[in-house]
Amino acid sequence: MIVLLLIPLALPWILPPLARRTVGRVRPEIALWTITAATVALAVGVVACLGALLLPLALAIPQLAAVSDLIQPLQAGPKLLVLGVSALAAGFLTITGVTMVRRGVSEAKRLRTAQVDIAHLPDAGGLCVLDDPRPDAYALPGGLRSPGRIVVTTGMLRCLDPREREALLAHERAHLAARHHLFLAAAQLAGWCHPALGAVLPHVSFAAERAADEAAAHAAGGRMLTAQAVGRAALAATRGRERSVLAAGAVTGPVPARVRALLAQAPARRLVPALLAMVLLCASAGASSLAGAVWLHRGVEIAQGEHPAD
Repeated sequence: MIVLLLIPLALPWILPPLARRTVGRVRPEIALWTITAATVALAVGVVACLGALLLPLALAIPQLAAVSDLIQPLQAGPKLLVLGVSALAAGFLTITGVTMVRRGVSEAKRLRTAQVDIAHLPDAGGLCVLDDPRPDAYALPGGLRSPGRIVVTTGMLRCLDPREREALLAHERAHLAARHHLFLAAAQLAGWCHPALGAVLPHVSFAAERAADEAAAHAAGGRMLTAQAVGRAALAATRGRERSVLAAGAVTGPVPARVRALLAQAPARRLVPALLAMVLLCASAGASSLAGAVWLHRGVEIAQGEHPAD
């Protein structure tokens, strides 16, 4: 029944279309929590199943079999099939580990560079104004000993009128207050574990931007004003220095879709079949992983000379 450990590796491909439907039909903060939780849960299942699939290959090595007290080979199915799948799992785990280390270091460097760039700047209530003619604005998460800051360039300030600036800053404050960088970090980490989960990151980012848009509309006193500020900021923004995905910006994601959502009626707090489907998806992956792990554990017990009860 090695197929039980393969099912959780295929189920993540169902999540991207579900996430796309969810962000368009559910309140942004609910969509953000739900999609991120589902992404992380499926990523944990993927890594756990890959680790379990690696076990038959590892226990085929005499030294490891002796350490595990195996008195006979582990019988997990047709030998060539099991060892082939196990070898593929070992390769995927190696690639995943290398990817997480390399990209994690790269993201940490980008974040550190952004923090160093503004370390010398004075801040007023967490707001730093960067002397740069290129329009840009983003929420920069803090470190262990430093608070998060809102960074806006002089170029962006010149592009907006006072009311639009306030809406823009309210958007960035919402990112910091809700700790959206943690959701983005979790989704990015999960995306490195499986290609399908990597495709969910844009939906998590969009949900975070929409949640910040709604918070800004409430704080600034108008959805139309916030839509105007987001639209004008996006039109003025230019591609500058590449920064970490954790530094969420007001012009991130599909801006036209965000503006349309702000010009429409405020989203209602409701559940849709997509949310229930996501719960069912995670439950199915968890049940399959658990059943596969139990089956493999019984095989190890038998290989150790034990006779587990049925």
